[in-house]
Amino acid sequence: MRHRKNNSIKVITLGGIGEIGKNMYLIEVDSDIFVIDAGLMFPEEEMLGIDIVIPDMSYLSENKERVKAIFLSHGHEDHIGALSYLLRQVEVPVYGTKLTLALANAKLKEQEYSGTANFIEVDSDSCIDLDTVEVSFFRTNHSIPDSIGVCVHTSEGSIVYTGDFKFDQAATRLYKPDIGKMAAIGDQGVLCLLSDSTEAEKPGYTTSEAIVESEMSNAFYNAKGRIIAACFASDINRIQHVFNAARENNRKVAVVGESLERIYHIAFDLGYLEVADDLIIPVSEIKAYKDQEIVVLMTGSQGEPIEALQKMAKQSAKIVNIQQGDTVLIAASPLKGSELLISKTVDMLYRAGANVIAGRTIHVSSHGSQEELKFMINLMKPKFFIPVHGEYRQLMAHRKLAINVGISDEQILIPDRGDVVEIQSDKITLSGKVPSGNVLIDGIGVGDVGNIVLRDRRFLSQDGILIVVVTLTRQDKRIAAGPEIISRGFVYVRESERLMEESSKLVRTIVEKNLAKPAFDWASLKQNIRDDLNRYLYEKTKRRPMILPIIMEV
Repeated sequence: MRHRKNNSIKVITLGGIGEIGKNMYLIEVDSDIFVIDAGLMFPEEEMLGIDIVIPDMSYLSENKERVKAIFLSHGHEDHIGALSYLLRQVEVPVYGTKLTLALANAKLKEQEYSGTANFIEVDSDSCIDLDTVEVSFFRTNHSIPDSIGVCVHTSEGSIVYTGDFKFDQAATRLYKPDIGKMAAIGDQGVLCLLSDSTEAEKPGYTTSEAIVESEMSNAFYNAKGRIIAACFASDINRIQHVFNAARENNRKVAVVGESLERIYHIAFDLGYLEVADDLIIPVSEIKAYKDQEIVVLMTGSQGEPIEALQKMAKQSAKIVNIQQGDTVLIAASPLKGSELLISKTVDMLYRAGANVIAGRTIHVSSHGSQEELKFMINLMKPKFFIPVHGEYRQLMAHRKLAINVGISDEQILIPDRGDVVEIQSDKITLSGKVPSGNVLIDGIGVGDVGNIVLRDRRFLSQDGILIVVVTLTRQDKRIAAGPEIISRGFVYVRESERLMEESSKLVRTIVEKNLAKPAFDWASLKQNIRDDLNRYLYEKTKRRPMILPIIMEV
């Protein structure tokens, strides 16, 4: 590798540290910044009404003239879903493999990005010369083809980012990892390794996809009625397994779900899915076949299937609903915090008359377990190690694995989001912090929903809202109309008439007391209504609704 002497090497994590998803890592060499991945995260339970969450990119916006390139490791949304928001801040080339760029381009259109992206296709043999560094790539084994690791070559050694990976010894052609190339990178000298920590707590090896494919084919063979196969839209390996099992068992496949259809067509057109000519049928033709001849491959609006399955169980889905005798295969890992939702969904499916098959028999993780993580460390032989892509307990578990294979504690650093990690030939240290955190996307709004808005939404969801409307005449200082009290989500008004009447009397007293003062202040009147009414309602109901006084003047 040809490169000049580098004086400063830094790693900054804007996402993917202490969380699953929202992956975004910065490699800063001298004055140049290289971005690796730009992912989103789906909202946590307390983020009421939020559509997606992306990293805070203000550091990149403030230093956009220093940003030289964006590298994408693979096409999952937790690695490409925030790309359109990043490209609104910086105009630089985006490097990725053929499938990754096709999926990223589709995501830009979905998110109504109006600019022009400079996509540059790479493969595992590509080498990009970017003045201060050279960047090369290596194939990894994941649940989506064209997954790569990124290797940034500096004069002090390579910074290696693994992306998401596992080592499946039975991986098919599209999913085989470049183990020899990884070993060669390790032999050349790895300064720092950033490695996937998702399954760092799981002992042993991740089960082979070949076993899952066999189990899925058996499940298809034993199913008596229709099969509803539910998976993530971007889990192309699992989609291929469904197609293979359907062909082996003489069933036709109907694809349901916009995101699934979009990704299916992209992957098929580029040759990443093998599908027999007569295997796929339109959803409209399902009733033309016997139940035992049909597979419905489905997902939901955001590419995950659980909420869509609930609608099908409730008979409220637009296209296909659960019927007696269906077999539902849930071939998807639960998203963080959704375990209870999946449990309720399975219960609803059984009530609707379906037989449900879920768990490790038909789905396995697309991330390496402990022995595979150790193998990656041994291949790379890094001088320094930063576990990434995981919650804190997973990062700590990965740290222990690294120590077990001979990396000393002083060579390992677990940063927080926004920490600036400075790497020198003999030490790794924290040298500062950049702005970081969550940017919440709600509809077309980017970052306009913050903690205050979320707090208000939480209050509204807990105790509801009470709107107090009073009309005053300022000239002669009297109440012209009202007080009228409107309750939403607080109490059922017809059964709480006495409470509403007493509240109305209290508001009238407060207003008249304020009107009697020589100096009339609208702000203090509203605050008095909030305080006194809040105290009264809590005394009577032990609830604290949001109180919104509206004072009008005639």
